[in-house]
Amino acid sequence: MAVLRTGGAADSGTGPLRHRVLLVSRDAELDSVLARRRIAAHLGELRPVAARFAPDGRPVPDGGGTAQTALVCDDDATAGHLLDRGVPVVHLRSGHRAGGVGGAAESPPRGALCRVHRPGWLPGPWPPSGGARTTGVLAPARPARDRMRTGTLLLLSLWDVPGERVEGYAAEVLRPLVRAAVRRTGSCTVVCDTRTAAVRDALGGLPRVRTGRAADPAVDADALHARAACFLASPTLGALALAQARRAPLTFLPPLGAAQRDLAERVARAVPVPVAADPDDPAPWAPPGDPAGGPWHRLDPAADDLRGAQRVARTLRQLCLAPL
Repeated sequence: MAVLRTGGAADSGTGPLRHRVLLVSRDAELDSVLARRRIAAHLGELRPVAARFAPDGRPVPDGGGTAQTALVCDDDATAGHLLDRGVPVVHLRSGHRAGGVGGAAESPPRGALCRVHRPGWLPGPWPPSGGARTTGVLAPARPARDRMRTGTLLLLSLWDVPGERVEGYAAEVLRPLVRAAVRRTGSCTVVCDTRTAAVRDALGGLPRVRTGRAADPAVDADALHARAACFLASPTLGALALAQARRAPLTFLPPLGAAQRDLAERVARAVPVPVAADPDDPAPWAPPGDPAGGPWHRLDPAADDLRGAQRVARTLRQLCLAPL
């Protein structure tokens, strides 16, 4: 659980009171971090307010600033604390869940404006969403990729995966793929959401490999993707949004857990995204052809579906100007 922190005026809480907004994400989940950052990029005149958390988990604004509204990605407890204090909350379910998103097992916090990250093209059926509205795709603010791209970006989500599964996956699946990425593309940057130490241990000794945690302020997965020649990722909505928005090649890592398997199966019914099952397979490292001929053209026209982050940011601005 963490709050977006930015430098200068944002952290000090300067600016008009009505423009202050608290941004919270579940930092052990890749989709939650990516969702929070992509929405933050569209806040315009709103000023993020930093917060610390009391021992009981209640958010306490830093610097005496008072948030006029809050975006809470996935963290139900924090959403409840803020609502109890009278802070309007936009609550976002950022990631895919097995059998769908926003089902009865995850009832939206009472009193919040609830949103669900779900691409319009992703095949259903879906369970009842409990009143939550779908966002469309939470795409990166910068849709372009760098003209000169090198190396491989590997986005790894280990959220909600048992520790014993992580160690075996890292040694038997991840290490051979990273070694192949370095051999084929010259370098590999691995960004994971949790259990970073276990991943670093598994990749120890491999040259030209960098490992980072998605929630680290210095790690910008969207910017790393813009500079990478190849892209491998766990089946997650955040990774799909990157590839679709930039019409970039994407290869799924072998799924970990029911949610990733379910998402990969649904995606396969709409677009052909390959799975990196064999590190010796040259397909993931082959230079891409014409992006217009790639799998994403099957989803056109989809421009409006890519504006999910803008939609959520617009709701936050409306709450600041006309709170409930």
